[in-house]
Parts: sequence; C-alpha cells; structure tokens
Amino acid sequence: MRIRHGLAAAVCFVALSGAATAQQQTYKIGSSVGLTGYAATNDRAWRDGMELAAEALNAKGGILGRKIELFVEDNRSEPQEAVVGYRKMMSNDNVQIFDSGCVSAGNFAAAGAVVRAQIPMVLCSILPARPEEQKWAFSTLPPPRFEIESRYRHLKERTDIRKIGLLHDPTPYANMMKDLAAKIAPEFGLEVVAVETYKPDDADVNVQVGRVNAAGGGAIVKMGQGGSTVTTAKNIKQLGLDKMLLLASLDDGSVFKAAAEALGDRFMFVATSVQIPESVPAGPARDLAEDFVKRWAAKFPGRDPNSGARGWDSVNIIAKAAEIGKAAEGPAMRDALEKVSGFQGVITTYNFSADQHAGVTANPYVIGVVRDGKMVAK
Repeated sequence: MRIRHGLAAAVCFVALSGAATAQQQTYKIGSSVGLTGYAATNDRAWRDGMELAAEALNAKGGILGRKIELFVEDNRSEPQEAVVGYRKMMSNDNVQIFDSGCVSAGNFAAAGAVVRAQIPMVLCSILPARPEEQKWAFSTLPPPRFEIESRYRHLKERTDIRKIGLLHDPTPYANMMKDLAAKIAPEFGLEVVAVETYKPDDADVNVQVGRVNAAGGGAIVKMGQGGSTVTTAKNIKQLGLDKMLLLASLDDGSVFKAAAEALGDRFMFVATSVQIPESVPAGPARDLAEDFVKRWAAKFPGRDPNSGARGWDSVNIIAKAAEIGKAAEGPAMRDALEKVSGFQGVITTYNFSADQHAGVTANPYVIGVVRDGKMVAK
C-alpha cells in the first residue's frame, strides 16, 4: 500500500511508479483530513484507521484484485484548504473515491466539484445540504440527534437538572446540533436558558460559562471537538461552579481525560463501543470492537481508538460496496454503496439505501465518565 501526503509525495509517486500500467493496478482512495487545526486529533486517527484497514485488505488482495493506494491531503481544518486538496487529488492523483475526515465545512466546499466529476464520497462528517451533492455522498457519522438524545436522556433520567445551556463552535456540524438541541429539549422536559458560541482557538470561555450560570443553567451541553472542551471544564472549575455539569460531544479520549481532571464525575461525554467495549453486549459486535482495539493498541499504544475505528469501518464499507457492485468507481460504485445494508462494522451496524445516505440508523452511544484514568459507562 502506498500512502501519499501532499505535493512532494505526488512527485515521488511519479518518479517511483513510472509506468501507467502500475497506476492502473491500484485502487486509489483520496482523503481530505484536518491533520492540523482544530480537527487534528480526530482526523489523524481517522487517517490511521484507514491505513490499518487498507493494510488488512491489501493482505487479502485489495479491492477487486487491486491493491489500495491512499492519497491524503491536509486541509488544515479549513474549507479553502480542503478545496485545494480535493482538486489536486482529482486532477493529479486520479482517485476513484473519496473517504474524507470530519471537517464538514471542507467537505461541503468541495462537494460540487467532486459531484461534477462523478466521484463518490464516504464522509466522517454530515452530508452536504444540496440534494444533488447528497446523491454522491455517504456518511458514516451517526445523526447529530443521537448525540443530543443520549445526553438529554441522561439528564432527564439520572439528574434533577431541567435548565441547561448550549455551547457550540461555528462549524456546520456544531450549528446543526445546536439548532436541533434547542428544538428537541422540551421532549425531554428540558429548558434551554442560554445559547453561547465560541471559536475553537479561544483561550477561555469564562464569559459564556458565566452567562449560562446566570441564566440558571445547571449543565452545559457542548457541541464541538478538541481542546475547547478541556478549556470549558477548567473554566467551570475556576468560576467555582461546583454543581454545574458538562456534557461533551463525541471526541478523542485524551480530551475526555484532560477535562475529567478538572471536573471529575461532573464531566460526562458521548462514547462509542471501542472507547468502552464492556458497554456492548456479548456477541459479534463486541468481538469486532475488541479485535479492533487490540489491533489499534498494538500499532498506536496509548491512543484513543474511536476515530480510528470509524476510519477502519469507512474503508471496509467501500470494500463491501465494491464486492456487491463488482465495480469500484463512478456511478456503479455510487449505486453499490446504496446497497450496503446490515453491514456490521466496529462502531455499529451500517444501513445505506437509495433514500438513506447516513448509514447509522440506530443510536450506538453510551454516556461515559473517566474514573481512575479509564473511560467507563456512567
């Protein structure tokens, strides 16, 4: 398996591969990921999970007899950079499919050009808004509602808190979650008393946290990834709000552990099967989760497996679609992806169809806390 990063790698590829026939013997998967910027922790792991899956599949012959070759472009967690990377992978690298990371804005910005080229997109992010772009895009991300419902259900069933604040960053995904969270709160007997925003690189969110507290909010439901979660937890502690809870979005375990150092059990988060395998009932799904965790730990000791598992699943979904459609690119591959249903991955079961391009249809999340340095179910 060849893994190409950036222009230098493309030049190296031309120099080393030589003949066009060598290129035709590989199956080229392009990936736009935020290897730097706010999405770096998750997107680096997504890339690494893709690489693990590609290695495993290549050991069995690849996809339809063609070895997988990954082309990875760092979008720096910025939409403009994503567009540049997508264009390069289409024009210079001639990728057959995209399997891109969690920077929704970047995937959205490039979607028009990708669709015109009739290249399918498997995404870590939510789907683009335009129907013509959704037709070619397939998301492995559980619907935002699932993250919100898991936290709201916990507040309703396990606490006396009924007034909450929402804290979100300006990304498309976080904005979608914020709007949905405000809309469905009454279904769980909750009142949103404050809605606050922040920038991913803000040094503190004391003002926003203070406003939630002044409005009577007993908990902050946060939408957004990365170090801002740790910042929020520390600010809650610094302000002496010793009863306020913080419920965070799905993220890397290193973020969760750092935030828990500030708030202990008052910090909770949305977790997946690979982050807390014991939360999954015994059976095939748990076996897959535990097997992946072992693979991941052997190659990346000490790193959280969540985003890596999702990257692993994405490549295996592509392989399954190719097996179903007996084709690996263009309209035939797009049609085949719609037929991947009941596919048991590491994170959850995926169900795509002509009308369902967000493949996660059942809520896979549990609420977790950190105790003695380990993530466990609440």
